[in-house]
Amino acid sequence: MTNIREQLLAKTANLATPADFKGEGKKSSRGPQTMPGITSALAVAQLRIEELEKQGTVTEVAVDDISPNPWQPRRQFNETKLAELARSIGEVGLLQAVTVRRVGDAYQLVAGERRWRAHKLLNRGTVKTVVIECSDQDMAALALMENVTRDDLSDYEIAIAIRRAESEFPKRTRLAEVMGVTRSDLYRFLAFEDLPDFVKRDLDLNPSLLGGSAAQDIVLALKKTGEPGLKALVDIWPLVSSGDLGESKVASTIGSQVSRGTSVRDAGGRSILKIFAGKAQAGSITKDSKGLTLKFKAGMMTDEQEAEIREHIGKMFSIRPE
Repeated sequence: MTNIREQLLAKTANLATPADFKGEGKKSSRGPQTMPGITSALAVAQLRIEELEKQGTVTEVAVDDISPNPWQPRRQFNETKLAELARSIGEVGLLQAVTVRRVGDAYQLVAGERRWRAHKLLNRGTVKTVVIECSDQDMAALALMENVTRDDLSDYEIAIAIRRAESEFPKRTRLAEVMGVTRSDLYRFLAFEDLPDFVKRDLDLNPSLLGGSAAQDIVLALKKTGEPGLKALVDIWPLVSSGDLGESKVASTIGSQVSRGTSVRDAGGRSILKIFAGKAQAGSITKDSKGLTLKFKAGMMTDEQEAEIREHIGKMFSIRPE
């Protein structure tokens, strides 16, 4: 699946790593503006965590007193890898403490959810933590940047985290800067919000069904085709969820199904149903305020077919005055 994150990684492969930013002097107050800026944004986020951890307090905290970061994008955790991490912690101990902030009488994860979950698998009562002071905006930004380049995180999961983080940033421009992406790429993530509910329900169960580009294409196709397009998507979506129809073909399939027979209603209330013989349009059925009109192109109907239509209409209505 080609998605936004893969494009970002491809364009940032040769850029500076987080280690290159250590010891850097005054940081620019203006965040990265374009896709290559994601490496810089990630480096700044990691340095921000290190900075906060240096000011924090190392202590043991009850595992049950910790809750996940509400801005965490990840909806699915690889159980096999989690079990491997738990075995490693059980054998050699926790090498890096989890980072939390205090919320009332409990704690909220800032970073290290997999390590915390591994402790739960091991039935450990406590986990080594660094307790820091962290604002909601920092929490949202750090959760996004910690996960946005992970290979096993889907665009849909990132999109959910972006929606949750939006309220912490005054403008989407600023949110794009924090993530190190352009506004156009940010809007690809945001397109998931405009998908029908039945699609989002399936994405909740399998977030990797659609990438951001495919989601945006589907949303645009639905805006162009309206209710007929939505009906077409209802018909073809089971093929997508079963893997029989590729995500890149969904939008074009919607347009094709609508043009090949779904009734399309224009602004004047007129609806036209196109009729095909193979790939060629044979005629149409038009309904408007004046009535219903059946029209067939010359040569598209045999004498036998014409006789069948006349006979069928004759059975429905009288062909002579009674």
